[in-house]
Amino acid sequence: MKRSMMLALAAAFSLTLAGCANENEGQKKEESSEHAGHEGMNHSGSGEVPEGLKEAENPTFEKGSKAIMNADHMEGMDGAEATIAGAYDTVVYTVSYTPEGGGEPVTDHKWVIHEEIKDAAEEPYKEGDKVTLAADHMEGMQGAEATIDSAEETTVYMVDFVPADGGEEVKNHKWVTESELSAAE
Repeated sequence: MKRSMMLALAAAFSLTLAGCANENEGQKKEESSEHAGHEGMNHSGSGEVPEGLKEAENPTFEKGSKAIMNADHMEGMDGAEATIAGAYDTVVYTVSYTPEGGGEPVTDHKWVIHEEIKDAAEEPYKEGDKVTLAADHMEGMQGAEATIDSAEETTVYMVDFVPADGGEEVKNHKWVTESELSAAE
């Protein structure tokens, strides 16, 4: 009798633990979906810019100045103080693609610039256009076939920052748009 009682308690305990594990896993998936597709992102960069990218002549935020980021396409970005490492005038795109070599599809990735599209046409692309990515911000991005989700002519910035939620400094992060920055106080 004692043995069957012990086995029943052990089974109940195991089921309880399994339920907790599944609940925690679901919670982790929900939390990570906000920044889905960015776990393979190379947050820091070399500072090199694509060939043909032109420096902005009169950017709102000058190289070396400080700004506050109002962007959430990466954890720790929103509210972080950034130092402007470069300012460039171009067309910026959000794109959706499946990584080269497989993996989960990435939707509405911010940002790819016109100069990071393989064999880019002279004219900017429009929503729905199909392109091949030459950008390497994320694992599997370079060479991936992508769909343009949005396009906007603007100034983009390369920035250095320490994530607002802590962590190591990010250097030469590509890209933050002008609308995602506000003046530092």
